[in-house]
Amino acid sequence: MKIKKGDTVAIIAGKDRGKSGKVLRAFPAIEQIIVEGVNVKKRHQRPTASRQKGQIVEKALPIHVSNAMVLDPKGGKPTRIGYKEEGGKRVRIAKKSGVTL
Repeated sequence: MKIKKGDTVAIIAGKDRGKSGKVLRAFPAIEQIIVEGVNVKKRHQRPTASRQKGQIVEKALPIHVSNAMVLDPKGGKPTRIGYKEEGGKRVRIAKKSGVTL
């Protein structure tokens, strides 16, 4: 999976198409990511203590990694990711501008 935690991504498919945000968590085993402000659902939460009130909490749920593309640091547009050897290390690069991610 080429998208990592901390990347800024644009959503390219689904009901949130056009939105962008930072990746909060990545689940490589199931190829899903959680992006802040994307795929937000409301969940009802029961009171845990006797004096506490129940509430409705907004929670960001995972989306499939194929519905997101990393934003190019230089141009700010969605780009594919490639790899390059730099000093014996394998680094990710943006295909559009060649900038290291």
